[in-house]
Amino acid sequence: MFTLFQSGGLFMYVILTVSIVALALFLERASYLYFRLNLNTEKSFKKVLLLIEKSNYRGALDECARIGKHPLGRILKAGLLKSDKRDKEIELAMEEKILREIPQVKARINYLTMFANISTLLGLLGTIVGLITAFQGVSAADAAMKQEILARGISVAMFTTAFGLIVAIPCLVGFYVLNNRGDYIIDQLEEKALGLFNALSSLKRNKELQCQN
Repeated sequence: MFTLFQSGGLFMYVILTVSIVALALFLERASYLYFRLNLNTEKSFKKVLLLIEKSNYRGALDECARIGKHPLGRILKAGLLKSDKRDKEIELAMEEKILREIPQVKARINYLTMFANISTLLGLLGTIVGLITAFQGVSAADAAMKQEILARGISVAMFTTAFGLIVAIPCLVGFYVLNNRGDYIIDQLEEKALGLFNALSSLKRNKELQCQN
């Protein structure tokens, strides 16, 4: 296996470096999205809603603080802190918080597509260099050496192309897996933010009607 790797020449080591960096990035982002942001958002949101319906805003804020490491806790807290303000202020506070949280959720995921393109292009470059080396060597070598030089150049060309694609394909798969997970989390955050806004708005209207009566 190592002999085959060496047959690809210098570009194989460069592509290998790209693959190691891409793997480290994927593992870091997967750990963040699947473990650190692993929260039963529906259950936590219902707890906050139940406390709000009982007019226990202090308890609702405490619940948000309990899940404060998750973006949901920070977004709901932003809305609750504006619960005594106009609807527009509540909405803007949560929208602003969501916009701040989205870049953290999607951070560095798109680098995987960059690594996929880099590995593919490095493989292509290795192919071109290998073919150039082969044809230049053949034209300058004697008959006895031509076959060996041509075989070496073609080995560089084929192995670098194959290895570049071997690295690029998992990078693209990893990108779509992480990107879809990020989109799912963002959709959950936006849905729960809208739910809190509707709940706060409804409670305010009910209180206004009670005061008028």
